[in-house]
Amino acid sequence: MKRSSFLLLMAVALSGCSLLQPPPSEDPVQIRLADMERRLETIERVMDNQSLVQLSQQVSALERRADQLQGSAETLQYNSEDTAERQRQLYADLDSRIQDLESRMQASGGNSVLDGGTLPPGQLPVPGGSDRDNYQVAFELLKEERYDMAAVAFKQFLLAFPDSELVDNAQYWLAESYYASDNFEQALRDFQAVIDEHPRSSKVPDALLKMGFCNYNLQRWDAARVTLTRVQADYPETTAARLAGQYLTRMESEGV
Repeated sequence: MKRSSFLLLMAVALSGCSLLQPPPSEDPVQIRLADMERRLETIERVMDNQSLVQLSQQVSALERRADQLQGSAETLQYNSEDTAERQRQLYADLDSRIQDLESRMQASGGNSVLDGGTLPPGQLPVPGGSDRDNYQVAFELLKEERYDMAAVAFKQFLLAFPDSELVDNAQYWLAESYYASDNFEQALRDFQAVIDEHPRSSKVPDALLKMGFCNYNLQRWDAARVTLTRVQADYPETTAARLAGQYLTRMESEGV
C-alpha cells in the first residue's frame, strides 16, 4: 500500500509541473529564437538581392565593354583595308606614270635612262616632263644604285625647276648620291647646301647626320663629334638624333 501511494503522489506532482510550464508559443526563449530566425532570413534575402544586383551590374559592364571592343575592332579593320587600298592605288599610279615616261622617252627617239640609257649633260631625264616626273626618275636611279646617273639627274632637276616644292628633297638626294658612292667631300658640300639654302626643310636633321657620317669616314673625328652632338641637341626627338647617339657611342668605344 505504501508503494502504491508513493507512486500516485509522484504522478500527481509531475502532472502539476507540466501544468505550470508555459506553452512553446508563450515561451520567451522560443519567442526570441523565432525572432532571431526571422531576422536572419531577412538579412539573407537582402544579401541575396544585393549579390544579384552586383552580378547584374557586372554583366552590364562586361556587355558594354564587349560592344566597345567590337566597335574598335571594326574601326581598325576598316582603317587597315582603307590604307591597303590607298597603297594599291599609289603603286598603280606610280607604275602607270613610269610606264608613260618610258613610252614618251622612246617616242622621242631616245632610250629611257631607267632601261640603261644615258643622260647627256644638260638634258633632263624626261624632256618636257613636269618637275615630279623628272624627280621621280632621278629618285628611281638612286634606288637602283646608279649613283652617277642619279647625281646628274638631280643636278639637272635643280637647274630646271628651282622653284619646285621638291627642291630641298632633290638637293638632299643629290648629296646622298655622292655619299653612297663614297665621294664624301662632295657629299659634305651638298648636305651643307640643304642646311644653308633650306633651313626649314624636314631634311635638315638628316643632312646634319650625314655630314657627321661624312666626317667620320674622312677621319675628322672632332668635326664628326661636333656635328653629331648638334643633331642630338637641336633635334632630340628624331630618328636622326637616335642614330647620332649610336655613332657617338661607337666613336667612344673606338677611342676616336
